[in-house]
Amino acid sequence: MKYYVLFGPPGAGKGTQAGAMVERYNLCHLSTGELLRSEIAAGTPLGLQAKALIEGGNLVPDEVVEGMIESKFQSVKGVDGFLLDGFPRTLAQADALKDMLAKRGEKVTACVSIMIPDALIHERIAHRAALEGRADDAREEVVNNRIQTYHAKTEPLIAYYKAAGLYKEIDGVGTIEEVRARIYAAME
Repeated sequence: MKYYVLFGPPGAGKGTQAGAMVERYNLCHLSTGELLRSEIAAGTPLGLQAKALIEGGNLVPDEVVEGMIESKFQSVKGVDGFLLDGFPRTLAQADALKDMLAKRGEKVTACVSIMIPDALIHERIAHRAALEGRADDAREEVVNNRIQTYHAKTEPLIAYYKAAGLYKEIDGVGTIEEVRARIYAAME
């Protein structure tokens, strides 16, 4: 079983690229954002709690996200692996993922990191908010908080996965097809 961590700042193109990666490599796409949005849409207690945090630009507690991911590892069948999108986002989550996979006799295959400059993050998130009607992407202060949170809490994962020899950085600037070709080259 393969376990890819799809990494990068908000708006880097992770969601755009994930579908093609899933299809090409027979992976199950585990997007924590999508898992949480479905909980929010269903109006579950978890969804209501997550909604308040997300609307403020904050992260959902680790144990909630980890529980959702572990449940999917156990229940999804017929795939060659998983594409983790939005998890891990912190060093604590990376350690939790490592432990979760170790219990299964598995480990992370690679961290595929799509990188773009901060100025492009703002542009892409504004575009996504308009296209998809995502309220969490529409307010400038929320976007700024998400970028600051990414730099403070998520960027340290670069050193974590580099130290493990699993980090593959992709230039996320260019057309969808150009970025996708870079991702495929890194994965193969």
